[in-house]
Amino acid sequence: MPAMKTSNITLLVLFYSRHGATKKMADFIAQGIESVPGCSARLRTVPAISTVCEATQSDVPTDGAPYVELSDLSECAGIALGSPTRFGNMASAMKYFWDGTAADWLSGTLNGKPACVFTSTGSLHGGQESTLLSMMLPLLHHGMLILGLSYSHPALMSTSSGGTPYGASHWAGADGSKAISEDSKQLAIALGVRLAKTAQQLNV
Repeated sequence: MPAMKTSNITLLVLFYSRHGATKKMADFIAQGIESVPGCSARLRTVPAISTVCEATQSDVPTDGAPYVELSDLSECAGIALGSPTRFGNMASAMKYFWDGTAADWLSGTLNGKPACVFTSTGSLHGGQESTLLSMMLPLLHHGMLILGLSYSHPALMSTSSGGTPYGASHWAGADGSKAISEDSKQLAIALGVRLAKTAQQLNV
């Protein structure tokens, strides 16, 4: 078996967040990634879109994570993808980005790389699992290897506010103000750790 590469590998944490809850989840995913020696997290977001699918914000965000560029896809060893739920689906801003990745699909930029998904919802049963599944679809079409959460994590059996075998999740409340529970936090961190360790194993 070839020796594992010792160089640092970068994992892309790509998210869209309207009120900040999904961004907090992204931060915990990144924390998990960076707890693995030799791994770093690259936080990126996507711009909001209008009803005619045009960017409504400047090319550079005034604060927070930079907007994702297609080069981020080729430069990463794996992806954690996050979005709030919109009627049981990923937000249109995130789907709009993936709709523009045909060239990367044709060239196989992401083929064989690991990926995971995470979300936040306004209500407890507001579509956490269906949103996670919707985000898996473009990743599968790109040939990515989808990672979920194992029931070896005790929090997955006890959580009452989020966390599924499909990915990390958080019940944010209607205005996004509910604090992330300790269970949801630990599951988000665990998902980041799993993504990073899998990327290392594949990066031989």
